[in-house]
Amino acid sequence: MEKQRQYPKYHFGASNSHRFLQRCCVFFFIFTIFITKIQAFDYADALSKSLLYFESQRSGRLPYNQRVTWRDHSGLTDGLEQGVDLVGGYYDAGDHVKFGLPMAFTVTMLSWGVIEYGQQIADAGELEHTMEAIKWGTDYFIKAHTSPNVLWAEVGDGDTDHYCWQRPEDMTTSRHAYKIDKNNPGSDLAGETAAAMAAASIVFKKTNPHYSHLLLHHAQQLFEFGDKYRGKYDASVGVVKSYYASVSGYMDELLWAGMWLYMATDKEEYLNYVITKARSFGGTGWAITEFSWDVKYAGLQVIALKFLMEEKNQKHSHILEQYKSKAEFYICSCLNKNNGSNVEQTPAGLLYIREWNNMQYVSTTTFLLTVYSDFLRNSNQKLSCNGEILDHEDILGFAKSQIDYILGSNPMNMSYLVGYGSNFPQRVHHRGASIKSYRENKGFIGCTQGYDNWYNKQAPNPNVLVGALVGGPDLEDNFVDKRDNYMQTEACTYNTAPLIGVFAKLLELEKQKWDYNHNSLLVASY
Repeated sequence: MEKQRQYPKYHFGASNSHRFLQRCCVFFFIFTIFITKIQAFDYADALSKSLLYFESQRSGRLPYNQRVTWRDHSGLTDGLEQGVDLVGGYYDAGDHVKFGLPMAFTVTMLSWGVIEYGQQIADAGELEHTMEAIKWGTDYFIKAHTSPNVLWAEVGDGDTDHYCWQRPEDMTTSRHAYKIDKNNPGSDLAGETAAAMAAASIVFKKTNPHYSHLLLHHAQQLFEFGDKYRGKYDASVGVVKSYYASVSGYMDELLWAGMWLYMATDKEEYLNYVITKARSFGGTGWAITEFSWDVKYAGLQVIALKFLMEEKNQKHSHILEQYKSKAEFYICSCLNKNNGSNVEQTPAGLLYIREWNNMQYVSTTTFLLTVYSDFLRNSNQKLSCNGEILDHEDILGFAKSQIDYILGSNPMNMSYLVGYGSNFPQRVHHRGASIKSYRENKGFIGCTQGYDNWYNKQAPNPNVLVGALVGGPDLEDNFVDKRDNYMQTEACTYNTAPLIGVFAKLLELEKQKWDYNHNSLLVASY
């Protein structure tokens, strides 16, 4: 009787008619939920597959639990020429150079994803794989940081590496290693590596406190080294200039490292660094419309929002408010809400920064938008963009639109996350993926033999580079799936890294929506 009072019946002639209408409504409700579920993207599958990509990019001796079986051991003599053990780490993209700066940024973003969305990643059953991906990078950084003021910056040479098209297991190219030290400084590289190790120390704090402490020790030393001996790393390691030149300089990385060390240690000295150098280092001066392995300003400006909300930091509120203002400029520019300075978009709505590997900027931006949305929700605030008021759902909705575009909601009806869905790039610009697996064919493939027999083949790659986010479409939403179209078909570790946390967040929201609809259905049918 209580239920009947809450949900009164409206008769249309006879009770049988009412029952028929009621059942029709319930059936329609079930059908609507079913269709919605069919059309929704499978964020759980995207998350799982994204983590496989990092196993494809591993250098060194592969572990017993390696899931990507077309890969084998490689780079086992890295560092030998210089008398140091540099075995391990990640290849950044489709080649076999180990570049320190993008590798460190990859690990920072993986760690930040766990810090923000660790519970959601755990609920999806992928926390262990995510932490393995992080540790594969930080284990290498520990090796590469051979003394307080020495950090090995690169293994291999991009120029000679690009002459060859070989599997990593067959490498014949130079494995010469390059370092930064007090006479050849690299504050940007030292700062980003410090940030990566500080962020990872937070990730491992509960489950592996000894390892966490070790990472923090290295992070503090690297930050001190980078700050004391200032200089751009590409001036000291000239071979990197054509590949990962530090265009933004090193000031953003030093602020970035200081912020992560403050979060890892809660030591006032690191926050003071971020506050006192905010203006001179550009933290509160630069209004930026990209976030990448090179440019960290937008990321550190978003992190500063969290500091602003803590009571203990109110004495710094004036400077933190300036950081916040620049973070809001960045968010508004991504949403196309600024008066003049906005991030360009394709006709179908994809953020577009530049022609080469544009998806890296889409994934990093999407991550910051998602984190910022959570900030608004948790602090019960709204964002004002040129007079227009937006709430956290507006921000997250736009972030979701970028993710859905990546997964297939685009004019090409293509998933740009390799291995996800039924239509994805088949000819990824990637040496190992494009040549028959070493485990199937252990015959040696020479430097130019790979170009002759594999690179120019029109056939799809024999190995699927699952979880790789390729460079993506052009400004008009067009994509050409050719191996030599490296601007669009090459993938990088720092493309996929920011997606881990976002996929987990969206998966949680989908589950909540499903639970809500399911519970509503039960009430309606009752």
